[in-house]
Amino acid sequence: MLDREEAPHTSTLPLRNSSLQNSNRREKTFQREQEPRKSPNGSPIQHHRTSSNRNASPESSAKFRTTSTSSSDLWESYIDSLNVTNKVSKSHIDPKPERRGSLIQKMRTMPESMDEKNHQASRHQVQHLRKKKAFVEKKVSVDVYIPSAVSVGQLAQLLDVRLARLQRKMEQSGMGEETSYDHVLTSDYAVLLAEEFGKNPIVNDEMAFNIYPSPPHPEPSSLPLRPPVVTIMGHVDHGKTTLLDTLRSTSVAKGEAGGITQHIGAFSVSVPSLGNDDGIKSITFLDTPGHAAFSAMRARGAGVTDIIVLVVAADDGIMPQTREVINLIKKEQDKVGVVVAINKVDKPGINVEAVQKSLLAEGLQLEQYGGDVPAVTVSGKTGEGLPSLVETLSAIAEMQDLRAEQESPVHGYVLESNMHKGLGLVATVLVLRGSLKIGSHIISGLSFARVRVMNDSNGKSVKVATPGMAVIVSGWKSLPCAGDDVLQGSEADIKKAIANRERKAEIESSLVDVEAINSIRRQEREKRELELHSGKNAVAAETQTEDGPKELRLVIKADVSGSAEAVVGALQGIGNNVALTKVITFGVGDVTESDVTLAQTAGGMIVAFNVKASKQIQSTAARKDVTILSSGVIYKLMDDVRAHVIKLLPVIVEKKVTGEAQVLQIFEIQAKKQVVKVAGCRVTNGTVERSRQARVIRNGETVHEGPVETLRVIKKDVMEVRKGSECGLSLTDFSDLQAGDSIQMFTIIEKPGVL
Repeated sequence: MLDREEAPHTSTLPLRNSSLQNSNRREKTFQREQEPRKSPNGSPIQHHRTSSNRNASPESSAKFRTTSTSSSDLWESYIDSLNVTNKVSKSHIDPKPERRGSLIQKMRTMPESMDEKNHQASRHQVQHLRKKKAFVEKKVSVDVYIPSAVSVGQLAQLLDVRLARLQRKMEQSGMGEETSYDHVLTSDYAVLLAEEFGKNPIVNDEMAFNIYPSPPHPEPSSLPLRPPVVTIMGHVDHGKTTLLDTLRSTSVAKGEAGGITQHIGAFSVSVPSLGNDDGIKSITFLDTPGHAAFSAMRARGAGVTDIIVLVVAADDGIMPQTREVINLIKKEQDKVGVVVAINKVDKPGINVEAVQKSLLAEGLQLEQYGGDVPAVTVSGKTGEGLPSLVETLSAIAEMQDLRAEQESPVHGYVLESNMHKGLGLVATVLVLRGSLKIGSHIISGLSFARVRVMNDSNGKSVKVATPGMAVIVSGWKSLPCAGDDVLQGSEADIKKAIANRERKAEIESSLVDVEAINSIRRQEREKRELELHSGKNAVAAETQTEDGPKELRLVIKADVSGSAEAVVGALQGIGNNVALTKVITFGVGDVTESDVTLAQTAGGMIVAFNVKASKQIQSTAARKDVTILSSGVIYKLMDDVRAHVIKLLPVIVEKKVTGEAQVLQIFEIQAKKQVVKVAGCRVTNGTVERSRQARVIRNGETVHEGPVETLRVIKKDVMEVRKGSECGLSLTDFSDLQAGDSIQMFTIIEKPGVL
């Protein structure tokens, strides 16, 4: 051993000597720990150390002590002793899970007998046994700007939830006495409620500014009466518009495509028979479509109406759209009045009682059977029963005591919107509260207007629109959407509200994009899992179906926004998992050159509903190979689009057998220095034609398909051989005909696919 005094004082050995000194200290510590400690009763105490240098065996210690005193040999012997110590310690110490080491350590611990294949198998087994961690997608919290003080009704609109749902949440939170519509909440309570709905509230008066309907009047009984809003509903072609034509002595149905209403018509009808000067003098009617595609329009009409008139044809009874209206009535039964008009009673052989019983079976409790829903028999053509219908409507309106304030800011509802030549962008607005005047600034959704012109349903100019009136308003900067509220405000407030609404719309659209990205990533993740568990075959199958169904891309243009919405809803449902429709965009107005360019870029077609395409646009579309489908009746458009979707489906190929011949004998004929085999056949069924395809059937299996090369009767070439005749026949590129074979002549028929 080298002591501190014996260590050479050279500049090249201090590090080596310090290492040797450390090794001496470790050796002495090892010897002390090897001596058994005794307990108070004299028994030795067993120690189990996990440190490798403290569990060295006696053999390693002896080996270390017998090493050379040279510094290099002593260092090497110490390293060897540590290795031996590790081996001994692993043999008698409880094993612990090994830490994740380097690649070299893993290769050292790998058994020598394990080849590459076994290694891959064990690795796959470990991956299979590893627990799957469930992937949890975090929902993105939507930022909601909340003012310092906000009413309960305004907070419901800010949070985009129904007022009743917000009120239930407030009751659950112990705020049952503060749930009234006009109760003002501080920002602290509003923030807590917003967090309950998963929103991210931000208190900012400037960013949260918006225009809302004014609260209800505290004393509604002191307000003047307003005309009732009556919505006519029912199945298509049950005579709704004709019934209203008779009421207002006009002819609307004759001017509509196919005699079918395809947008909401709003007009007022004077009711002189009510008599009372202080009573109701007019009724505002909304005529809704009855076609299946216009369910959204019917729902909008039911949402703003006071009374629903369900028109049922006496000769047709209950139909699908009739049941749909009945379901709407059941949802709004506490808010609206209901009258059943059994129409077309002038036709012979009708059974009114059967219609009434069928309505009773659908859940409408008619007065004739002890219920509270009046039923009136009318005729739209002859006018029979119309006075009774008007009297019933006025009675229900008086019972409802419909009143509205005329001096408050305007609150209305957009029924329709379209492009009008001469007036520009116009919208049919139903005024619910306040008085709409020319020059007023109004806002609806993301659109705003300064009212320039107002006309009624007859085209007459209107200076002031009072509650209950439906007027056509022009002056919009952009086309409003049907179903949006119309509110009045100052020009500065409207501009500020428009900016905040546009920002909110951008945030919502970005959230939609985030959801789309998450959906794509989820599909990619599922694909990777499928690749891991199912192997290459599943990946190949996934790759084959990756392209998805074929798409018929559509650019839709309509006359009004409600019709565009209905056309989109009707055409989106056409198709299956092989071919389907995809609406790229839709709008209001005539077909323009930009629409043609968009359709060409997308590889789609244009659907024009109740709008025109000029000759210049048609020639441009023909030059760019863009199809324009134009019609004024929605179900004709549906049929045309369905026909184009069918063209995208793979054709159904059928083989029709036209003749059959039996091979009796094979003849070998010398022709042009080669031997040609010709089959002597007898036609057993149909006609054997040279222009048809032929297939050879042997023992019930098809062995060849191809064209006929020669067809002869004796030595004469013929084009066909009929049943019972014999002929010689040879096939192109096939000389293995045998006696007993059956040769069938067939034609290929391609049929369009079926949706």
